[in-house]
Amino acid sequence: MQHSNRQADSSQQPSGLPVAAKLVSFLRPNPVRFTAVLVASGLGLASAIPALSTSFTAIAPVRSQQSQLISQKPRQEILLVSYAVTKAAYDKIIPKFVAKWKKEKGQDVTIRTSYGGSGSQTRAILDGLEADVTALALGADTQKLQKGGLIKAGWEKELPNNSIVTKSVIAIVTRPGNPKKIKTWQDLDNAGVRVVTANPKTSGGARWNFLGLWGSVTETGGNDAKAQGFVSRVYKNAPVLPKDAREASDIFFKKGQGDVLLNYENEVILEQQQLGSKSPYVIPSVNISIDNPIAVVDKNVDKRGTRAISEAFAKFLFTPEAQREFASVGFRPVNATVAKQVGGKFPKVSKLYTVAEFGGWDSVQKRFFDDGAVFDKIYSRR
Repeated sequence: MQHSNRQADSSQQPSGLPVAAKLVSFLRPNPVRFTAVLVASGLGLASAIPALSTSFTAIAPVRSQQSQLISQKPRQEILLVSYAVTKAAYDKIIPKFVAKWKKEKGQDVTIRTSYGGSGSQTRAILDGLEADVTALALGADTQKLQKGGLIKAGWEKELPNNSIVTKSVIAIVTRPGNPKKIKTWQDLDNAGVRVVTANPKTSGGARWNFLGLWGSVTETGGNDAKAQGFVSRVYKNAPVLPKDAREASDIFFKKGQGDVLLNYENEVILEQQQLGSKSPYVIPSVNISIDNPIAVVDKNVDKRGTRAISEAFAKFLFTPEAQREFASVGFRPVNATVAKQVGGKFPKVSKLYTVAEFGGWDSVQKRFFDDGAVFDKIYSRR
């Protein structure tokens, strides 16, 4: 490749250039060889510099174009690692981006995918799964990648909307006819109500469920002691804790276990679309904003030479085209135009709080989900 590049450069030179200028042009791609040949040939820097200044203006645009062509592989591949319930959205979005990139850049790209519980996916990346782009269920998991040296600090500011690409809220799904008469959060600790929710140690969605339960008390005037008592009673009503939101849905819908399911609103909407389910669900009027971030894994993209395509894909996810696809499978879009277009699809929430109300994800993790923290204490007493 270097030989053909040099030939292309030489063809751009005026025929009357001095020998030094031709030599500099020939060797510029390799600084080490450039210096060695100058010394060996007796050409000093003084004689080389005029040649550089003479030829640079004419050659620079061609050099830039050639560098872009050289760096562009015929086909590129990246890996998107995401949490389980996003698959339906990305199955629609990825082909759109691939076609757009091919049309605009003339390059084929393959986007491989990996789906699973957000916590499990985070550990896999830390253990060596070379994700180029992550779409995890919560900022805490992305922060773990930052602390692990894979993502640079300030990643939230690299993309629109503080890198939050979709939103959702928690839905309480009941059996047809709602035989247990579940209408609010407080009904979940009633005797005989079997609750299905995933394990917050492995599932990002389950951590949102936990914070939704806790906040249903503290955001309506209750204190932490009352919140812990309520959450403890709800988990006593949870016979099993699936590893992620997808498995929780399968247990409830396919295996028929449980009286109510706590899950993402978007997952419930998708289940109804795919299975034609008519299972009723309630969106509590006091709810937590489930904010889902996207990030480029700096260490991996720099190692693999995939930064440009990875950043382009991440940015594409905020476009109206992609946001409409997220909305079509139940996510609340962050693009203002699309949000206005589909606003009637989603029930209103009168009090919507965020993880900031708990002090942010570092505080939440330490307080609730670290080993020996509140969740472990609650679960051990079931």
